[in-house]
Amino acid sequence: MNIIDDTSAGTASRDLRIVLPKGSLEKATLELFEAADLSVSRSSSVDYRAYIDDPRIGEVMILRPQEIPIYVERGIFDLGITGRDWIEETGADVVSLGELAYSKATANPIRVVLAVPGDSSYNDPSELPSGVRISTEYPQLTRRYFDRLGIETDIQLSYGATEAKVPEIVDAVVEITETGRALKAAGLKIISTLLVSRTELITNKKCAQDLNSLHAMEQIMTLLTGALEARGKVLIKLNVAETGLNGLLELLPSMKSPTISKLAGEGGYAVETVVEKKDVNTLIPELKDAGASDIVEIPISKVVH
Repeated sequence: MNIIDDTSAGTASRDLRIVLPKGSLEKATLELFEAADLSVSRSSSVDYRAYIDDPRIGEVMILRPQEIPIYVERGIFDLGITGRDWIEETGADVVSLGELAYSKATANPIRVVLAVPGDSSYNDPSELPSGVRISTEYPQLTRRYFDRLGIETDIQLSYGATEAKVPEIVDAVVEITETGRALKAAGLKIISTLLVSRTELITNKKCAQDLNSLHAMEQIMTLLTGALEARGKVLIKLNVAETGLNGLLELLPSMKSPTISKLAGEGGYAVETVVEKKDVNTLIPELKDAGASDIVEIPISKVVH
């Protein structure tokens, strides 16, 4: 484990063209890039063009996530952030550099689900009748799903407020959810999950085969995942007498194992480890009671494994 409090950008021979998502993922994405020391600058919150002061990055645009997989596949951009849902919906042939554990409001993935009225007798998609009317922003994903089930459907493209169209306009919806609460509030029940989707960093085959580009993109991925890993964590440093070390270590959580160093000229040790921020208010008094002294809590900007 390497703990990084600051970052040096390094160098790369290619200036990458990056496209970031506008809309529901926009705020969370910009916050992540800020935490990764890749701050996105633009003239206004509605500007589609942006700038990241990093030698690896030459161009930044902010566009709808629905479009990003296709643009990356075609080589218009080298690197993009979008959801697995839109990769599957568009059928884009892209290379995933890995998942990024964040969504609109939480660190949880979103789900693309099939929902029907809460008082409906249907509890499984196989029970739906031929010709069932479905509203969705994911017509291709939905069509493939029901084709596999062998159920004929009337799929209607939704431009928003999808759940409001049941039951007057359609019989069911295919919609995204993080918690399911909004669908339940709309009087709907989920009867199937079509896809579990996380945010992903994607590139195209040409860039993935260019070693310089791939190296630069992997470095950016390291910074982003390091910033995500550091969320909700702090570094605890403390001193403890030799006689109290073993008892203290039983209290101390650690990502792997604490770092322990002999104190110069004293019969004691310096100990440091990464812990969850939410546990600190109970942990620090317990450590003091166990004989720890000079306890320091330090924010962490990145954790890189």
